[in-house]
Amino acid sequence: MAKNLWTREELILVFNLYLKLPFGRMHTRTPEIIEMANLTGRTVNSIAIRLVNFAACDPYHKDRGVKGMVGGIKQCQPIWDEFSENKELLIFESENILAEKENQTIENKFNELLFDLKELKGESKIREVKTRINQNVFRQIVVANYSSKCAITGIDLPELLFASHIVPWAKNEKERLNPENGICLSALYDKAFDKGLIAINENYKILLSDKLKKKKETDFYGKYFGPIEAQTLISPQRYFPKKEFIQYHLDEIFNKIN
Repeated sequence: MAKNLWTREELILVFNLYLKLPFGRMHTRTPEIIEMANLTGRTVNSIAIRLVNFAACDPYHKDRGVKGMVGGIKQCQPIWDEFSENKELLIFESENILAEKENQTIENKFNELLFDLKELKGESKIREVKTRINQNVFRQIVVANYSSKCAITGIDLPELLFASHIVPWAKNEKERLNPENGICLSALYDKAFDKGLIAINENYKILLSDKLKKKKETDFYGKYFGPIEAQTLISPQRYFPKKEFIQYHLDEIFNKIN
């Protein structure tokens, strides 16, 4: 007997996985897809097909001519549109649903992120919980987009990788969770980028600030900064840094922070 039509909850769960999973791993042998099938009671093959449907809704893959079954795309497109309109709300909702399917509360699941919020109450706590969980998901999306490697060095140790915002979190609420507003960088370069000591131009080449260049005679400059000047970022799988975000960083942050 055929299974019922997909529910909104099921589609949101698969969309959550789509955002976190590199495109090359959207096949039936991927552990995360097998786990999602177990959580939803769907077949592994049906989860993989839905992931391809979401890829067909993604503007990046549309440009590449990725196609999915018409019926599946029609079901997935409203979820994609909802995400485009309000990323923060849909990502948090998807994490809530995922925690419920795993038979745990969202606070227990993210205890390491939220352990110090026990004294907060009401709206203040809800707001902070949403912010931290969404930041965590943003990191997963950006790290997956760069194949779990630093876009400058290729370092692939998860403990050293950060999702660096191009336009800072506090400066543009609408684009906080936009994958095009993130670059996966290891700790040193994440901090240097955040502080305006390095930048990238519209050709994705690395620029060094005047403050750094004054340190040309030092050992650390020769080891960690000189060699990366004019180097091109390692290409992401899907979402390249958006040009207008790059320009904002160049205009407002690069060479500006003392």
